[in-house]
Parts: sequence; structure tokens; C-alpha cells
Amino acid sequence: MAAEKKTDYDVIVIGAGPGGMTAALYASRANLSVLMLDRGIYGGNLNNTATIENYTGFKSVKGPELAEKMYQGATQFGAQYAYGTVQELNVEGDWKVLKTDMGDTFRAQAVVIATGSSQRHLGVPGEEEYGGRGVSYCAVCDGAFFRDQHVVVVGGGDSAVEEGTYLAGLASKVSILVRKDHLRAQPLLQEQAKQHDNIEFVFNTSVTAITGDDKKVQAVTTVNNQTQEKGQLQADGVFIYVGSVPMTKPFTKLGILDEHGWVKADTLMQTTQPGIFAIGDVRETPLRQVATAVGDGAIAGQQVYHYLQEKAAVND
Repeated sequence: MAAEKKTDYDVIVIGAGPGGMTAALYASRANLSVLMLDRGIYGGNLNNTATIENYTGFKSVKGPELAEKMYQGATQFGAQYAYGTVQELNVEGDWKVLKTDMGDTFRAQAVVIATGSSQRHLGVPGEEEYGGRGVSYCAVCDGAFFRDQHVVVVGGGDSAVEEGTYLAGLASKVSILVRKDHLRAQPLLQEQAKQHDNIEFVFNTSVTAITGDDKKVQAVTTVNNQTQEKGQLQADGVFIYVGSVPMTKPFTKLGILDEHGWVKADTLMQTTQPGIFAIGDVRETPLRQVATAVGDGAIAGQQVYHYLQEKAAVND
């Protein structure tokens, strides 16, 4: 007879990115039963990052490699990992009850929300139509499809410039379209990009449409934000990096989100719902990096332990 599937845990971590894996490590090391739930492969956005150069302990490390090392550490004390997109999180007495798209229901005394954020869409005609057919939000995932072709990168922040630099090693030409008259990316990233002769920056420019032949992308329609002059730029691929939005839809009824949808949590990662914590890119924070997510995860993992200890003492 097959063993009955375990559904009750001390803590469930929703999301297995750097923060989620760190929270699982700390909680399981404190001898708590831990389940990490994620809609995809562990590592989160690490798997979409070619190279990381600002994480302590590594001069340079590939994103997927760091994800694998973190996963090995996160599971060494017994934390379990399962696939599933959480669709509901409800509080029922002492239990937090989670329902997933796989039809599973899990319960925990405490929950750590580590669902992160997703790339913001431009919301222009053709963007959704050509998704997967030239429109992408991940250079590491899709860059190889555009070898020796012309690609457009939309955005002027760290991600846009960093991924544009990555694409410069594959594409014949990379045009980075920047809405403002300057880049917001860190100076080091800007300097690295400017070392590539096949990268051009086009400032004061917004994309108003993405066009193609019904099979794949062929061009982007643009407007100059100063002169209002319209134009068109040939492109085989369009990579969009214009910010992020929180992945918090399952938590809207809990009263823990701000007006923009980010989870509100204090310095101990506690939300206003006892036993529910939030870490990393999903919460209100001035910096969204691997290092800050890991720091959040360590605090949350420890605070979950304290929360459960105090709860047990009260019940005794």
C-alpha cells in the first residue's frame, strides 16, 4: 500500500526562489516540517539570469548554478519540495489552508509568502499576439533563437541593460529603447554595455505597437516622447524589461496588500495576519536583489520558529 500523501506541515513556503529556499533552510534546520511549493523549477528568476556578479561569495556565478547550490542547502535538513500554483490561501482557526491548481490542499501552522514578481507588460497592440513568437521577457531563455539577428530591448533599468549586454553576444545588433533621456541602470552595467559595438541606445522613445506577419515579429512602432515623431524599427525579437508586478493574486482577501498589490511586512517579515510572513520581491522593499531576498528568508525562517514556539507555549 502506498504511503499517504503528507498534507500538514509546520510551515509552508510559497515560492522556491532564493528567499524561499533560505526560509526553508532556516526553518527545517530548527527541526520544523517544511514544504516548499512552487509553480516551476526551484530558483525562480535565478534560472533566467545569465550571470550574477553582486552576490557575496562569488566573483561571478551563473544563475542556474546558484539555484542548484541553494536548493541543495535548502533541502539538506528535510524540507520537501512540490510543484503547484497556490490559488487560495485561507485562515481557518490555527491553520493556514492552501489550495493549488493541482487539486491539492495543504495545511500549515505558518506560511511564508515568497512568490516574487513577474515582468510588467507594455500593454501595446501585438505584445500578447506575438508572445513566444518574437516577444520575450527572458533573454537567457530565448536569446539563442535570435542569433545573428536584430533584437530590440525595451527599458532603461538594470535588467534591460544587463540582458541587452547578454544578447549582444548572440544577436548581430541590439537596440535598447529607453523611455527617458537617460539610463537608470547602475553605472557598472552601463559601462559593460557600452563596450559592445553592436549595442545602440535610443533615448526618449516608447514602443506603441509590435507588428509582424502573423507568424513572427518583424518590427516595432515607436514614438519620440519629446517631438512626438512616429517611427518604425525593424526587429526580429523584442525583449521587454519595464518593471515588475507582484504575484499576490491568491492573497487579496487577507488584507495584507498595499494599494499596488505588494505584501506589507515589517522588519521581522511579519504581515498583519499572525503566522503569515512575506519575503523577497513580493513585499514592499527598496531593493529587489538575490542578497536581500536571502536576508529576508533567513529572518523569516527564524521568526517562524519563534512564532510556533510561542504558540505552543500558550497552548500548553
